[in-house]
Amino acid sequence: MTSPLANTKSILREQIRARLKSIPAAECDAASAEACELLRQQAFWKNSHAILIFAPLHEELNVWPLIQIALDAGKVVALPRFDPGTNKYSAHQIRNLSDDIASGKFGIREPKNYCPAVPLNRLDLVLVPGVAFDLHGRRLGRGKGFYDQLLASVRGTTCGVAFDEQIVAEIPVEPHDVQLNCILTPTRWIEP
Repeated sequence: MTSPLANTKSILREQIRARLKSIPAAECDAASAEACELLRQQAFWKNSHAILIFAPLHEELNVWPLIQIALDAGKVVALPRFDPGTNKYSAHQIRNLSDDIASGKFGIREPKNYCPAVPLNRLDLVLVPGVAFDLHGRRLGRGKGFYDQLLASVRGTTCGVAFDEQIVAEIPVEPHDVQLNCILTPTRWIEP
């Protein structure tokens, strides 16, 4: 039996996904470029030595160009990699964008098996995908809890990444949901 909170989250996911589908591809590309530039202006980005960046899915803001920018700046760049044995994500360092990436279990780009693990408590900045966010730093994920598990061990700054259309008045939360330090959209830098 589905709880009322789970049902509310499911409805919100459907609403946000419908909003995102209505955004033209060219507008998504422009918004992604604006968000990446806005992030690069933030002290959190400039002062971070080790960064976890995610491989965006089709409906997510495209932060992929930030990987090469961070590598060129001499930062330690990690991406999440799913471990089917533990059913969890961990962070793994990449050094070369063209050599170190493969398609993972869910068809998401992730570091190859030889890429070294990066302890989550050593990350200065973690970019976090999600379906929706609110102005208090709450996040609605895809419903599997993978990122909440990962974020529970992070000591650095956690930054939700979203299109403006993904910002809502309030995200319903459960005890395991992790609050983020900031939210990045193409037009706003939000620090709750």
